[in-house]
Amino acid sequence: MDLIDKVVVVTGGGSGIGAAMAVTATEAGARHVVVADRDGDAAASVADAIGGTATTIDVRDEEAIVELVRSTESAHGGIDLFCSNAGFVTQAGVEESDEVLQAMWDVHVMSHIHAARAVLPSMIDRGEGYLLNTASAAGLLTQIGSLGYTITKHAAVALAEWLSITHHHQGIRVSVLCPQAVRTNITANSPDVRVSNAAADDPLGVPLADGVVEADAVARLCVEAIAAERFWVLPHPEVADYVKQKSDDIDRWLAGMRRYQARLYGDRPLPGDRLVSGS
Repeated sequence: MDLIDKVVVVTGGGSGIGAAMAVTATEAGARHVVVADRDGDAAASVADAIGGTATTIDVRDEEAIVELVRSTESAHGGIDLFCSNAGFVTQAGVEESDEVLQAMWDVHVMSHIHAARAVLPSMIDRGEGYLLNTASAAGLLTQIGSLGYTITKHAAVALAEWLSITHHHQGIRVSVLCPQAVRTNITANSPDVRVSNAAADDPLGVPLADGVVEADAVARLCVEAIAAERFWVLPHPEVADYVKQKSDDIDRWLAGMRRYQARLYGDRPLPGDRLVSGS
């Protein structure tokens, strides 16, 4: 799909990858871009810069997603591309609270399901539509130090795979974005990150050896992937090699990840070290 004369919705569009995607979609010829974010002022700033519209939304709220789709279709016609993009990260293992794990599930998985439920019917009626779901390389590999991020991003990738298989014959195309380190404000948006337990130069456990990619470069790659109808969007192409290594020899890959974890944390306690027998 090319984006010329298309209607695009971007959630988490007030900053980072979402904001870059809104700008890049406009530059690619989109007829209208709706920028949605829980930070309404940030969404409005991006929308004003590109001549789009803004809305304040919590992606965990299914009714709000339904209203976003309804109002967009009413004002601008059918949505051609829905970019479901929001996330946060914590540093914790199985000791993480159910409340935080549920919040991560709602943001990283249920938000994509809410979006698909709301937008697929009209896309299927028209015989075409595109879903771009933001996951993470953690969804293909794992996230050192963060149980919640790892399992919910794995689920996000699995969901995208299922949507791609199930709705392809109806004209629906799906891409899943799986970056490593991207220069965004995810740390600021993750108030319960326990950075004291991770390496000072890599507080989120994101592999930095492959470089930090700028958000606008990620957005351009997304547009290229959408044009080619390519499922994986990998801003760090090395991730494809890591996935192959993982599938070729899982035990060797796990051993390598343990070594990486040891280098990352050094003498700092690991999340699992906080577990005490009998507590």
